[in-house]
Amino acid sequence: METPGEKLAIFRERRNLAAVQPQGPLALVNTQWIDMEQTVWGVPGLWAPREGLSGLQLTAAAEDGITVDGEPVEGTVDVRAKGTEDPSDVVFSDTQVGHVIAQGDSYALRVWDSNSEGIQAFGHIDAFDYAPEWVITGSWQEIPGGKSVGFEHLKDEGVSRDEVIPGEITISHDGQEYTLAAFKAGRALQLVFADATNDVSTYSVGRFLFVAPNPDGTITLDFNLAVLPPCAFSYAFNCPLPPAQNRFPFPIEAGEKNVMKSDGSLLHG
Repeated sequence: METPGEKLAIFRERRNLAAVQPQGPLALVNTQWIDMEQTVWGVPGLWAPREGLSGLQLTAAAEDGITVDGEPVEGTVDVRAKGTEDPSDVVFSDTQVGHVIAQGDSYALRVWDSNSEGIQAFGHIDAFDYAPEWVITGSWQEIPGGKSVGFEHLKDEGVSRDEVIPGEITISHDGQEYTLAAFKAGRALQLVFADATNDVSTYSVGRFLFVAPNPDGTITLDFNLAVLPPCAFSYAFNCPLPPAQNRFPFPIEAGEKNVMKSDGSLLHG
């Protein structure tokens, strides 16, 4: 049977492999919000919002070499956003692809490059050794109907977005109780947290931990599985920041630390 340390080694190997995938976090080279007809850095075509369309409108010439949903673009076509019933796939070249994302009524084009500078420079994700003391059991309290909590994002200049959290997590450390907010991420809960290692031995913005309540009402927080947010890999991501209640005053020396280049230097601060 595998030890916790051996399981963690497999988890970290998979994280390193995922980082360099064609649409992994190192491949994202641009996220550009479109509020008028405009060009997008690094790719051809003119992009514009269109009333009544959940997505963007693209105008391009045949020589631009763009395909949308497998069809070459010559003229103007609709590009449907992720989250719609039939989102569009955009191909710019052998290495560059794109898709449209939505935030409320606003839309952005995301561009991924499987030969990005980040992928070329990548060495590994640095991480702490397995630390059994950072596997913590807490309690989970569901909130009927959920509770709205404001989360700031890295590029939103202090403006909060409300996220509905389905419940709260309570843990104890050194005799102090902490009540944490985690929002839903698929079938799991996503804890966005900061601690005293940030900007010292770990990424300055914070880290993520994905957890799920146990049937008996407890919840296990294995901080060895703490991961770096996507913005640690590419500046083109806009990551949520830890809310005040998720900012620990003590160091959590477990989980991922930083993204490293192959020459041993930091990819980002």
